[in-house]
Amino acid sequence: MVSLPEELQAREAAARQRVEELQAEAAELAVRLEKARADLSRLEITRETVAQVLAELSAAQAAPEAEAREAPVPKAPAPHGIGVMAVPPWREGLVVQVLPDVYRDIVEIVADAPGPLQAKQIVPRIGLAATTAKIEGTRGKLKRLVERGWLDEDAPGRFTLARHDGDTGRVNSR
Repeated sequence: MVSLPEELQAREAAARQRVEELQAEAAELAVRLEKARADLSRLEITRETVAQVLAELSAAQAAPEAEAREAPVPKAPAPHGIGVMAVPPWREGLVVQVLPDVYRDIVEIVADAPGPLQAKQIVPRIGLAATTAKIEGTRGKLKRLVERGWLDEDAPGRFTLARHDGDTGRVNSR
């Protein structure tokens, strides 16, 4: 028969071994997580760069050939996304697909709404928790979209799709 102290020592040793195994697994997962974050970062930068290039190409195709010759040559973006404008200013012929995903989602939600929307109404529709931080972050994105001509703020905090002369009225028109 095994004594109580011996049984407790055996259980403690088994628990200690399990803790060490889990710590090793956690360390391995931390390494994998860091690699996945690095991959994600590279993909985000690539997507933003492609969106900018597409926006510039779209704008160049819409401009008359004479204006294209007179226009200054755009500077190449700085390496690693520094200075890259993720949300290009709206121009005739520019489609919503040039926007980063979250901005595109916001514009599409506002476009589908029957009337003006507030940031707190948009946050749950883009899949975020309705916390103050997420609402304020979304409000910043909405303000940026207003500054760049994609949205209008008819009343303080109430956002609608911007109407431009010659618009077809469709967000995804090509």
